[in-house]
Amino acid sequence: MAVYQNCCTFADHMRSPIKKLDIFIAKQFGLLFFATFFICQFVLMMQFLWRYVDELIGKGLSLEVMAQFFWYMGLMLMPQAFPLAILLSSLIAFGNLGESSELTAIKSAGISLMQAFRSLIVIVTGIAIMSFFFQEIVGPKAFVSFRQLLISMKQKNPEVEIPEGIFYDGIPGSNLYVQKKNMETGTLYGIMIYRMNGSYEDAAVILADSGHIQATAEKKHMLLTLYSGEWFENMRQSGLGVAANVPYRRETFSTKRIVLDFDSGFDMAEAGWIAMDARAKSMSKILHDLDSIREFNDSVGHQFFQESSLSPTRRASLSKDDSVRVVKAVAEKSVNLDSLYEQLPGERKQRIIAMATGNAQSALSEMEYKVDYSENLNREDRSHQMEAINKVTLSLSCLIFFFIGAPLGAIIRKGGLGVPVIISVLVFIVFYILDNTGMKMARDDNWTVWFGKLLGTAVLTPIAVFFTYKANNDSVVFNIDLYKQIASRMLGLRSKRSISRKEVIIEDPKYLTDAEILKNVSLEIERYGAVHHLLRWPNPIKVFFRPGDDHEIEYINNVLESAIEDLSYTRNPYVLMKLNQFPVIATHAHTRPFQRKWLNAITGIFLPTGIFFYFRMIRFRIRLYRDLQHIIRVNKKLIPRVVELGDVQAEGSVTVIDD
Repeated sequence: MAVYQNCCTFADHMRSPIKKLDIFIAKQFGLLFFATFFICQFVLMMQFLWRYVDELIGKGLSLEVMAQFFWYMGLMLMPQAFPLAILLSSLIAFGNLGESSELTAIKSAGISLMQAFRSLIVIVTGIAIMSFFFQEIVGPKAFVSFRQLLISMKQKNPEVEIPEGIFYDGIPGSNLYVQKKNMETGTLYGIMIYRMNGSYEDAAVILADSGHIQATAEKKHMLLTLYSGEWFENMRQSGLGVAANVPYRRETFSTKRIVLDFDSGFDMAEAGWIAMDARAKSMSKILHDLDSIREFNDSVGHQFFQESSLSPTRRASLSKDDSVRVVKAVAEKSVNLDSLYEQLPGERKQRIIAMATGNAQSALSEMEYKVDYSENLNREDRSHQMEAINKVTLSLSCLIFFFIGAPLGAIIRKGGLGVPVIISVLVFIVFYILDNTGMKMARDDNWTVWFGKLLGTAVLTPIAVFFTYKANNDSVVFNIDLYKQIASRMLGLRSKRSISRKEVIIEDPKYLTDAEILKNVSLEIERYGAVHHLLRWPNPIKVFFRPGDDHEIEYINNVLESAIEDLSYTRNPYVLMKLNQFPVIATHAHTRPFQRKWLNAITGIFLPTGIFFYFRMIRFRIRLYRDLQHIIRVNKKLIPRVVELGDVQAEGSVTVIDD
């Protein structure tokens, strides 16, 4: 019993520091999360506000309406602010722990990084779940209210909203163009009005040099006072089988007043059609409506297919058997249809041509309408799928951003709002670009919906796993020297030797031995050049699909480096200068790209990389040829001086010859 109590006490002591650590880290993260959340929410709202700034300025909206506008906007943007706030707060929290060496103390106590993460994993998971239910319950209602409010705001005081130089369609049934406005007097110049009476063929065109526009007292109509203008209007004849235009009516006026129906009072717009938008629906509603949308789309497509298989003028009565019967009858009687047409009078020919042209235009217009209608139906289907996926990916991004931010903070170990903010912005920009690109491509049916909406998540998830793995194993990720070394190898760059005189020299170099080594190196290089033709183009098959290590050049380089290492302990400045002239030889790059055979095979099969590495290898062969020739030239000048120093050394001279 005593042993059991002692074991329990020891376990409690072991669990207690971890519980206190969880509470400590949770407090650090929580305070930062609330602060960064409001910052991110403000930034997103300001970015979103630029889209609707024209609807707010100069409308005379009350503070109550403005407050509703910002309230609904904030509710809509909250799910987007959660991942960015988690990314920034986790970066700052673990950056502060690393900068103050608290993270080092945690690891030295035997607590792994994943154990330090566990309290925040629970918190972030809760935030992700809350984000999902927020999009399910609050988000759709906020979207409906926001769109309803926005439509009503657009209808507030349209006389102030009319822009210069473009057509304004805010007045129902009319398009208004104003060349210039005088904001002080309210006078409009260069006015052009298109009034739609039924169709574009029935439109009335009104031109005026100047005019005024104002709302009536009851705010139900718009009164246009026009000066020095003309009124053009097409007239239609009735009673004929085919409608025809007669010469239009033209009216010239010096002053003209037009009353347009327009309700500019601030009444909440009908929200029935807004509720049909996918963003105004919950997940269950979206999945339920998707079945109905797809069933309706299939029925419409089937109906369009049946209609397209028949003539537009005889769909109800003409069949394939009728067409075959007519063709057989014409063939039996040997009747030439072209000759029958030529026998018709001129008026009849024109009527037939006009009828055929009208049928063709009608068929084309009907087909274009069906295409547009089908695209709208397909877009509605895709928008519902995208919104359903977006609810999941936006919540999942909270976890992904945490496993990017927290490990990066532990690796970088920089707190505050400097480096963490820069990294957070870069990560969020990458996610934003990928997500919006995928969304637009999926919306336009260029990509599949799943591929487009999961593009950002699919790219950032491996990055989160990589950073978490590196941070948990204390691996170096941001080693600039390592990346420079890799880039130098890829591009064929190399550093020069920098051998300086040693401050303390215990033993002088063996000059005669080193001179003999340099002579042998020169001989080996000449023999190597005679056997290996470095200036010839290598066989690509041998390069990528057969082993080709060059052990001879490795041996020559090792022998040369041993002599250089021994001579670097000399006190003679001339020898040191010549040693720095020896090039750094790349012993492998002139044979094949990689050490592993399967990597070389994959590189050779993939043509772009294969071409790059093939020409890179040719460059290294040319460079190796020049390096070997340069080594021979340096040896010719260096060997006599080394031999001279060796002779002095052999004679036991105390003074070393200096130049």
